[in-house]
Amino acid sequence: MEANQDAGRWGALGDGTRLTIVARLADGPQAVGQLAAGLPVSRSAVSQHLKILKDAGLVEDVAAGTRRIYRLNPVALAALRDQLDTYWQRALAGYVDAAEAPAEEE
Repeated sequence: MEANQDAGRWGALGDGTRLTIVARLADGPQAVGQLAAGLPVSRSAVSQHLKILKDAGLVEDVAAGTRRIYRLNPVALAALRDQLDTYWQRALAGYVDAAEAPAEEE
């Protein structure tokens, strides 16, 4: 289940608009209207992107009167960061192994 959840999170970040929304939410919680300002998509499209991010567990929302305020889910982002760190450490270990391996004779 965890691998599928991680794949869904990475997939949700694969869209440029969603990545921009995540970057904006890194500055703090915002409503849909705030997020849509300056984006080349409609407010309705931003809502659809937020639904995908929410379904992936990357954002959370709370009601504030008639608006919904979105914020990043720090637990989900930490899980992705940990996964990237694991990949990075494995890549570095592979590089060290390759650099320390005796040269093959031709």
